[in-house]
Amino acid sequence: MLDRVDLRGEADITGRLPRPEPVSEGSVAAVREIVHAVRADGDAALSRYTEQFDGAVPPTWRVPPSEVAAARDRVEPSLRAALEAAADSIAEFHREQASKEQIHTRGGITIRSWDQPVGRAGCYVPGGRAAYPSTVLMTALPARAAGVDQVVLCVPPGPEGQVADVTLAAAAIAGVDEVYAVGGAQAIAAMAYGTESVDAVDVIVGPGNVYVALAKQLVAGVVGVPAAFAGPSEVVVVVDGTTPAVYAAVDLIVQAEHGPDGLAWLITWDPDAADAVEEAVAELLLDAARLDDIAATFHRSGHIVLIDGPESAAQVVNFIAPEHLQVMTEAPDAVIDRVRNAGAIFRGPLAPASIGDYMAGPSHVLPTNGTARFAGALGVRDFTKPMHEIAAGSEGLAAVGPHVAAIADAEGLGAHAQSIRLRGFGNGVQRGTGDGQP
Repeated sequence: MLDRVDLRGEADITGRLPRPEPVSEGSVAAVREIVHAVRADGDAALSRYTEQFDGAVPPTWRVPPSEVAAARDRVEPSLRAALEAAADSIAEFHREQASKEQIHTRGGITIRSWDQPVGRAGCYVPGGRAAYPSTVLMTALPARAAGVDQVVLCVPPGPEGQVADVTLAAAAIAGVDEVYAVGGAQAIAAMAYGTESVDAVDVIVGPGNVYVALAKQLVAGVVGVPAAFAGPSEVVVVVDGTTPAVYAAVDLIVQAEHGPDGLAWLITWDPDAADAVEEAVAELLLDAARLDDIAATFHRSGHIVLIDGPESAAQVVNFIAPEHLQVMTEAPDAVIDRVRNAGAIFRGPLAPASIGDYMAGPSHVLPTNGTARFAGALGVRDFTKPMHEIAAGSEGLAAVGPHVAAIADAEGLGAHAQSIRLRGFGNGVQRGTGDGQP
């Protein structure tokens, strides 16, 4: 089920690596049509596409707040306790990410800098194939830690037009302000442009299928969208034979069970380890609950890559830039120290990616489709914008004024230079008062 690629002894290993299939032009066109329709027709377009893709239209787009609150009490106590424990871990990690105000003073000029949270954040959480309460926590809680005023959640409705209790319970625990039973590219468009029922947001975050990810790209610029392409799940596992093969096998399956269009690669310089993992995968699949999803991922992008050693392993990892990287080798630093491109790294046999998916603290909304080359995990700063103020007294303006005027003159911007000279500082002659007033 896993295609084997032997690159041992190859001088240019990346040239022979399988390359992910590009997003089709048909998918881009379909998403563009949905986004434009929602922008033009609002709720009417939401109804058409929700009926088409989800099979049922909810009685109201917004889930009543009383229903969200009640769901917290309807879920099993053990599950509620687990969600609350995860929320505590995620919130604590992200509160530590929040930056403090900074003051910089030089030569009579003072700059005060801070991160200003957006007013309204939209969190997208997948549904349909499964409920993902963890993603509610992993998107809403970083927004809360950033200080966002209003946190909005969109999630696809189930066959009866309802949102799963466990998803609503997570929304209540995370302090989500509004929950809407709408999913897919149409939900992204609704949050970006607004409809009769959904007010527009300032930032949209969250993972989804390729259509959701494409929709976010299309509305970027209208709203803030993190640089990462948060699409179908990916994992690369690096082993050397010192870790039980079943650990690597189950961790390949963990991400593959999210569904088709993902990526699952095993990298090793030990052929016996490759054989053992492949056998373990086959055995685990005998009892796999989501066999069709796993098989689809393995068929599309499931590979075992044989290379010469840790350095080559890191070269392959950097080329792929995977969402999840697991390194289970005797000397993990030999690989990890060379890795530049990965959404999240999991070190050692007792750190499976699943603890990052649920409990460790950093958001599990990670870059996919190669965007780990320039983007990282969703965090507090995705919900803020850097702001600063500049204050200058006579000392500061006297020091920089002649330089400002000289550069402005060189650029032909006379008013810029005049704004300095009228204050008496552009020619190196100080005429202002101590507070910068003439």
